[in-house]
Amino acid sequence: MKLPLSLLNPNMSSGSGSLMWFRKGLRIHDNPALEYAARGSTCVYPLFVIDPHYMEPDPNAFSPGSTRAGINRIRFLLDSLADLDSSLKKLGSRLLVLKGEPGEVLIRCLNEWDVKKLCFEYDTDPYYQALDNKVKNHASAAGIEVFSPVSHTLFNPADIIEKNGGRPPLTYQSFLKLAGEPEWACSPLSVELSSIPPVGNVGRCEILQVPTLKELGYVEEDQDEFTPFRGGESEALKRLRETLSDKEWVANFEKPKGDPSAYIKPATTVLSPYLKFGCLSSRYFYQCLKDVYKNVKRHTSPPVSLVGQLLWREFFYTAAFGTPNFDKMKGNKICKQIPWNGDDKLLASWREARTGFPWIDAIMVQLRKWGWVHHLARHSVACFLTRGDLFVHWEKGRDVFERLLIDSDWAINNGNWLWLSCSSFFYQYNRIYSPISFGRKYDPNGNYIRHFLPVLKDMPKEYIYEPWTAPLSVQTKAKCIIGKDYPKPVVSHDTASKECKKIMGEAYALNQRLNGVVSDEELRKLRRKLDEGDEEQEPKPKRLRQKLTN
Repeated sequence: MKLPLSLLNPNMSSGSGSLMWFRKGLRIHDNPALEYAARGSTCVYPLFVIDPHYMEPDPNAFSPGSTRAGINRIRFLLDSLADLDSSLKKLGSRLLVLKGEPGEVLIRCLNEWDVKKLCFEYDTDPYYQALDNKVKNHASAAGIEVFSPVSHTLFNPADIIEKNGGRPPLTYQSFLKLAGEPEWACSPLSVELSSIPPVGNVGRCEILQVPTLKELGYVEEDQDEFTPFRGGESEALKRLRETLSDKEWVANFEKPKGDPSAYIKPATTVLSPYLKFGCLSSRYFYQCLKDVYKNVKRHTSPPVSLVGQLLWREFFYTAAFGTPNFDKMKGNKICKQIPWNGDDKLLASWREARTGFPWIDAIMVQLRKWGWVHHLARHSVACFLTRGDLFVHWEKGRDVFERLLIDSDWAINNGNWLWLSCSSFFYQYNRIYSPISFGRKYDPNGNYIRHFLPVLKDMPKEYIYEPWTAPLSVQTKAKCIIGKDYPKPVVSHDTASKECKKIMGEAYALNQRLNGVVSDEELRKLRRKLDEGDEEQEPKPKRLRQKLTN
């Protein structure tokens, strides 16, 4: 839908216009790029570019959504854009939406509109690094001032890396020592704007309103349940206020003690998607938490506190920014080279919630329906797919999370998969999340499983985590025959986890012997050696009554 010209200002005189390019940072509060764009300008063009690759439907993708994002994240982004547009209108402006390849659209706008300043939030993702260099080079050549402040993170990752002699710190504690307190933290942040100069003459550019899912070409019936979390700065600040109102909860927050099975009222803030899109400033969140800490007798500390969670985010941003090929095993100096299997059938069973392990499958159903699951639930399914049971490559799991999560963040998603697969950062590969006992510890009745896997809703709690062990009479009474109504386990956890540990041990030894420089041929040789060793052993009957491990 085109924007009515009456909402623009075609007579605005040129000469001191600014272009404010929104990508993340979809907020008014603590937005130094927007403040600078407004300062001393006669007009400001607040722009968002819809990239068809990110936003438009891809019928070949494994879930509803575009080529690059699931429908839940696209919907969250549209909510956020509509909220930003509403906030800008209250300040005498509005959001200008254009469609196309972002770099080309930006350059066209800089040529078409008479602007002297280009402002946008600095972004460390490789995609934006390349895009921003292209746009900055064009702007500089045209004599346009570029202002790109660091405000998506608490620290500039480049500064931390410089303090560490040009290398990113690879442990959380070393990161904390280097980082210290953010320089900006001692003075109040600007959290309000009273007004923004009006939009200038847009010339021949075809300006759109924020589209709906339907206008982008989506059929909402394709998704049977949407995420309960709505996007936008207003929702982010409301959720933040609700979180901060319980000062005792904030002060005592301790990450490992959260309940991954809590879904009616999640056991975390669920602020991660708002931080991902910049609907909530991480710097403002940090200051609010520090204010709470000042007014309580005692509080938890990093790494387990809420401030500690923000600092984990900074740690992964810094590691990702300073590590070439951070999102790959090959060519990634900090990543163990491991002979993962290429079994796409096992990957599909995990992705489509058909592993036969109800705890794992329920998490994957929640992920697809809501676009969000608790961090310990993410740990469970990531460990199960990689080093715990299926031994599928972490990159393939990363791709599924990248698509389905509403809070999918390039640095954090890759960092967590490197960690949970014991490819980097964390190396205790003998410590495995059991797909049976871990969930049972939090939810012995299996309410979480019953909600997300209704086929098992009548299974007695004694069997809800291991339904294949239920006698046929019990399965019949529960109206769920294993192998017919719900799958049999794709592996024996006891056998598979032992095999995974054995391969990890061999792979670690190989990496140590070759000082981390492991060729494809070396990995193939190790895979053949392990496969031949398995064939030489007498086949043993699978033990489907799993041994419970932690």
